[in-house]
Amino acid sequence: MHRVRCDRTAAWPRLQTYYKEQGANFDLRTAFDSDPKRFAHFSQQAPHVFADLSKNLLNHVAEALLFELAQQCGVPAYRDAMFAGEKINNTEQRAVKHWLLRAPKGSSADPDLALVHETLDAMLAYAERVRADDAITEVVNIGIGGSDLGPQMVVTALAAHAMPGKRFHFVSNIDGHELAAVLEQVKPESTLFLVASKTFTTLETMTNARSAKRWFEQNGGKDIARHFAALTTNVEAAREFGIDTTFGFWDWVGGRYSLWSAIGLPIAIAIGAAGFRDLLAGAHAMDEHFRTAPAQANLPLRLGLLDVWYRDFHGFGSRSIAPYHSALRRVPAYLQQLEMESNGKSVDAQGAAVTYATSPVLWGEPGTNGQHAYFQMLHQGTDRVPVEFIAVKQPAHALPVHHELLLANALAQAQALMQGRQDAGGHRNFSGNRPSTFFVLDELSPASLGAFIALYEHRVFTSGAVWGIDSFDQWGVELGKVLAQDLAPRLASGDAAGLDPSTAGLLQRLR
Repeated sequence: MHRVRCDRTAAWPRLQTYYKEQGANFDLRTAFDSDPKRFAHFSQQAPHVFADLSKNLLNHVAEALLFELAQQCGVPAYRDAMFAGEKINNTEQRAVKHWLLRAPKGSSADPDLALVHETLDAMLAYAERVRADDAITEVVNIGIGGSDLGPQMVVTALAAHAMPGKRFHFVSNIDGHELAAVLEQVKPESTLFLVASKTFTTLETMTNARSAKRWFEQNGGKDIARHFAALTTNVEAAREFGIDTTFGFWDWVGGRYSLWSAIGLPIAIAIGAAGFRDLLAGAHAMDEHFRTAPAQANLPLRLGLLDVWYRDFHGFGSRSIAPYHSALRRVPAYLQQLEMESNGKSVDAQGAAVTYATSPVLWGEPGTNGQHAYFQMLHQGTDRVPVEFIAVKQPAHALPVHHELLLANALAQAQALMQGRQDAGGHRNFSGNRPSTFFVLDELSPASLGAFIALYEHRVFTSGAVWGIDSFDQWGVELGKVLAQDLAPRLASGDAAGLDPSTAGLLQRLR
C-alpha cells in the first residue's frame, strides 16, 4: 500500500514552525494554571488502562497538528491493512497478524483463525496436564529475544496468579553461567524443558538445549519425550532431538509479538488456561480500541504521536520506564525489545535513508529503587527525559502501609518532575517542567497486563507508521550473528588472518 513519509507531509513543516514558536518554551505549570480542565482533557480510560497525559509538553494545538500528520501519513489506512491481514512487513513480504492470536473464535473472517484456535486449544490442554502433574515441579524455558523476554516478563508479572508448587526458570544467554546456575537448582526427574525456537536452529537456544539434554542424560534422566517440549515449526528437527510434543506458530508472528502464541506456553502453565485466555482477552479489547476509537480518544495513537513529538521536535533521545510494582520489574527490558528492535531503523520501508530521528532509547527500573539510583539525573540532569510511571491501584498483598507509601512515591515523583523547586537556589534548585505520563491499572491481572502490552504494541506501530519505516523486520540483528559464526572457530585455532587489528588483538587476548 502507498505510504507517505512524515517529512513529506504538509503537517510536518507546520509542526516544525509551531514547535519553534510555541512548543520549545512550553511550560507545564503555566498550562495547568491557564486550563483548569487540563487533566480531564489529557487523560483517558482505555480498556483496563487509565492514562494521564496531562504532564506532557503538549497542548490542543500541537496534538491537533499531530492528528493531521497521522492522517496525512496514512496511519489509519495502514492500521486497517494490518487488521485485514495484508503483507505490511514489506521487506520480508509477510503479513503482521499477532492481533489474530488473541481474536476470539468467529470474530474474524481470516482463514488462519481456525488454525490459531486449534493450536491454542492443544497448547492449553497440554499446559493443564503439566499443571496437574505433581511430579513436574520445575519448568525451564530455553529461548532468546521474544521467546524469552515476553514469557519471562509475563510469568514474573503474574506471579500472584500462578499455581503453587512449580518454579519457572528462563535461560536465554549463550553464556554457560546462566544455564549452569539453573541446572544446579533442578533435578532431571522433576524438570520440564521448553525449547522455544521457531526454526529450531537459533544458535543460543539450540546450544543451551543441547547442553540441557546432555545434562539430563548424564544425570540419570529418562524419557526425553516426557521432559522436553518444543515451541517450533520445525517438527522434524525437534523429533530428531527426541521431542515428540511440539506446538508451532506462523511466519506472520514476529518474535517480539510472540508471547500470545505457543511461545506463551510457560505463561499458560503458570496461570492456567483460563488465565491465559484472560490475557488474550485483555489484549483483544485493546486491539478493538485501537482499531475503532476516534483519533482524539485513541490511546495507542495519542501515545505514538506523542513519541514522534518528543523524538523529532523536542529532540528527546530516551524515555525512562518506571513501574511502581515489583512484579513489573521485567517490563523495561521487554519494552526495550518491542520498541527499539521495531523502530530502531535509519531507512524507510523503501530503503531510503530517513532525515529524522526514530526510536528513542528505553530504559528503567522499578520504583522506588530507581529513585535512589538514576532519578537524580531525571530531576536535575542536563538532559530532559520523559518518564512513564506505571501504578497498580490494588496490591496483591496484605501490607496496606507499603502500598500507600509506594503510590505516594509515584505521585510525588511525577509531581516533582513537573513542579520543580526554585526557592532554594544552587544545589537544591529543581528546574521542573520535566514531562511524564502516568498509567494506572486497577489491578495487575492477566486481562490488564494483556491490554497494557497490546497498548504498547500499537503505540510502537503508530510511531513507526508516521516515520514510514518497517517496524516488523530486524535486519540489524543479523550481521553480528554472521560475524560470530566466522569468529567462533578462530577462537579455537587462533587464526586472525583478514581481521581488523582491534578484533585480531582481542581474539588473541581472549584465547
